[in-house]
Amino acid sequence: MKNTSGTTEQKRRAGESAADLVADGMVVGLGTGSTAAHAIEALGQAVDSGLDIAGIPTSFQSRQLALDHGIPLTTLDAVETVDLAIDGADQVAGFTLVKGGGAAHAREKIVDAAADRFVVVADPSKVVEGLDYPVPVEVLPDARTTVADAVVDHGGDPTLRQAERKDGPVVTDNGNVVLDCDFGTVADPAELATALSALPGVVEHGLFVDMADEVHVGLDDGVERRTR
Repeated sequence: MKNTSGTTEQKRRAGESAADLVADGMVVGLGTGSTAAHAIEALGQAVDSGLDIAGIPTSFQSRQLALDHGIPLTTLDAVETVDLAIDGADQVAGFTLVKGGGAAHAREKIVDAAADRFVVVADPSKVVEGLDYPVPVEVLPDARTTVADAVVDHGGDPTLRQAERKDGPVVTDNGNVVLDCDFGTVADPAELATALSALPGVVEHGLFVDMADEVHVGLDDGVERRTR
């Protein structure tokens, strides 16, 4: 499984590249994770210099970071459209992603799907030929066992994600738990996504099938921009 960590500079380049796409008057989806954080920081600097935008955070983490950097916030209920969403990924294959390493993929998918333009920011370690990162599946706590059994039936190996520095599992911002489901290399992400979505008790899974409009990959000496 290829998912070694990229450098801070690579992540910064990717985040700032995506932030450069934001213009006055835009509503912007604010993703979660270390690379998206660089985009939020860059947007905060632009707001401080007079850029007029509103952000929709995808997690407690991105909300707090946006507030710390002075970005005005709004909600999906309060706007007619999301002009642009900027978000990271755990793996990128073409324009399909695995997300959910930060357990925020349910909210991320809602905001990213609502956006007119969804830009993914990543370092080179996240770019792969085939997706083989364990797929995070957010489930209702009472459905953990039945969903895990169904994942096994579909050829996966589910593991309840455990919290760090506390006893028990990770609890999402929505109050649910996460199963990390290892399917090896996913031959057909669309088929697997449909199967996971159909399981009773699944809130959302981390396969973002063909959702990205652009991918900005931060390099040591620049940014590689992939567009449709």
